[in-house]
Amino acid sequence: MAIIAQLSLGVSDARRAATFWAAALGYRRRAPRFDGDDWIVLEPPPGTPGMAIAMDLSESPVQEFPRLHMDLDAGERSLDEELDRLLALGAQRVDWRHYPTDPHPTEPPYVVLADPEGNRFCVSGHREPPAR
Repeated sequence: MAIIAQLSLGVSDARRAATFWAAALGYRRRAPRFDGDDWIVLEPPPGTPGMAIAMDLSESPVQEFPRLHMDLDAGERSLDEELDRLLALGAQRVDWRHYPTDPHPTEPPYVVLADPEGNRFCVSGHREPPAR
């Protein structure tokens, strides 16, 4: 049975995209296949779960409603802390009109962002209760 080995992300500036995604996910650049290889593939550190992400040069315009996108989980950080971190790395908020108006109470909240290349992705997580 086939497994997903890698996700190829369409980008116009591979170095800029790789810098963002490496910092966002804690990934490292895979060793080049040969001298002069400029194709950038990021992967999780050894022993860390996750899928490799290739920076695939593309001249296609960014889709407002992409057919495929990544969903990130904020992990131990609150959703707002993770959003602040990703925004500081260069992500941008997306004016997303499809947020649920009546979210199910068991579903974590999420926010749609765009990477520095404009590729949309979601971040979900828990929110801290408001300070009193």
